[in-house]
Amino acid sequence: MISSPEKNVNKWIIALTVILPTFIEVMDTSVVNVSLPHIQGSLSAGVDEVTWVLTSYLVSNAVVIPMTGWLSNFFGRKRYLLFSITLFTLSSMMCGSATSLGMLVVARIFQGIGGGGLQPLSQAILLETFPKKEHGMAMAVFGMGVVLAPILGPVVGGWITDNWSWRGTFYINVPIGVLSIILTYIFIFDPPYIKKILKKVDYWGITFLVLGLGTLQVVLDKGEREDWFNSNFIVTLLTISLVSLIIFVYIELHSENPVVDLRVFKDRTFSMGNIILFFVFFSLFGSIVMLPLYLQNLMGYTAFLAGLVLGPGGIASMVVMPIAGILMKKGVKASRLLALGIIVTAYSIYLMSGFNLYADFISVAIPRIIMGVGLGLFFVPLAAATYITIPKEKMGNATSVFNLIRNLGGSFGVAFSTTILAQRTQYHQSILVEHITPFSKLFQYYFYKLKLFVWDWNVTFYQVSKTLKLVYLEILRQASMMGFNDVFWIMSILSILMLPLTFLMKSGGKNDAGPFVH
Repeated sequence: MISSPEKNVNKWIIALTVILPTFIEVMDTSVVNVSLPHIQGSLSAGVDEVTWVLTSYLVSNAVVIPMTGWLSNFFGRKRYLLFSITLFTLSSMMCGSATSLGMLVVARIFQGIGGGGLQPLSQAILLETFPKKEHGMAMAVFGMGVVLAPILGPVVGGWITDNWSWRGTFYINVPIGVLSIILTYIFIFDPPYIKKILKKVDYWGITFLVLGLGTLQVVLDKGEREDWFNSNFIVTLLTISLVSLIIFVYIELHSENPVVDLRVFKDRTFSMGNIILFFVFFSLFGSIVMLPLYLQNLMGYTAFLAGLVLGPGGIASMVVMPIAGILMKKGVKASRLLALGIIVTAYSIYLMSGFNLYADFISVAIPRIIMGVGLGLFFVPLAAATYITIPKEKMGNATSVFNLIRNLGGSFGVAFSTTILAQRTQYHQSILVEHITPFSKLFQYYFYKLKLFVWDWNVTFYQVSKTLKLVYLEILRQASMMGFNDVFWIMSILSILMLPLTFLMKSGGKNDAGPFVH
């Protein structure tokens, strides 16, 4: 229990205190997405310019996450947590009151800096607050924050933007942030081993970490738009990123006081957990991003209605996560729940590969509900089992690395899925067009039927060209649908390939492993 000598704070109060700011911080990674067109019009920005509202936040957020363990040791966990929440709250006010795109981007950078530490800090505090046998329940609470938030983000953002203003998506953070500051000040205390470190600061490690992760996040966010390796901009940034990260790894492995202690990967269970986390979230976030694109671009859903399709899956996760935590507390092996979660998640994505242009709301929502169940069964045991052999004094560093891997998995997955969608759509379009010729009996038949449906018998050249245009638009829709099917199928395969790795995760020992013993 994290408490002062004078107080014994209830663990559920601590859980509420740390999850509240984490939830709104994670939700901010997706809540602004649906507001971009409104921001673009309000601040007179171009399409390429306004996307920096998203990129600036993701870059600063990604850079801070791995440094959280070191920063909390250096400044004190409670002090750093208060600083992070305060900066996030103040920068949210700046975002909402921005009068220019430049001001908004700068405010988003500070918002990402303030929010970056909240995920690892909340996870570390929960794991130390709850006894080891209740780590499953602790991770259920954490999962409800970091997994549901990006799913609910588009729904909340769409509703606020439609009924109020895009500025409301930022202002809503302020009262929650103020409440979080008060709760943190009252109920959160540093454990005995957290002391201010006065050793030499790892300046070179910080420099190459910032440079490597910052440029990598820009590459992942802008790669598809810039046509990847055909762009000198992307190639240059990727080279800088790779060189910087290689130097960073070398420095950290030879530093006495590394900003990120990479030696934690010597723990096999921790390493396997992070590999599974990366690839499953790679598939998961790639699929979640594809779903609203399919609904809006091909099925004609509004952003709000597309968000509602994600809602039932979020509710399913919210129900299943606490159940998974209870099952682990009662002795069910984490490896079994984890394997089941991967199977259910992969199956749900496979079902999405069967979507078509005639699917109704229920047909689309059911695979999302199944995915929500799988996600609840997957994330809770994985997050708990990954740390089973990590000592408490190294928990801050381990949670920082874990959350970085989770974010990178999602970023890589989104970049990969959007690229594969574009490529497979072009491929299917080229195949379909080959069959659309004046000599095709089938084409002649349906073209004739379409003419009669759209026009009268007196067909002019203009009407023929308009009919051909309708045929071409339908080809594009069909090719795009096939592209979505291919992406979902690939993501389901990548997910199920992680199943054997669950058997390589071992517990910390017979006496302290609790439900993690294999």
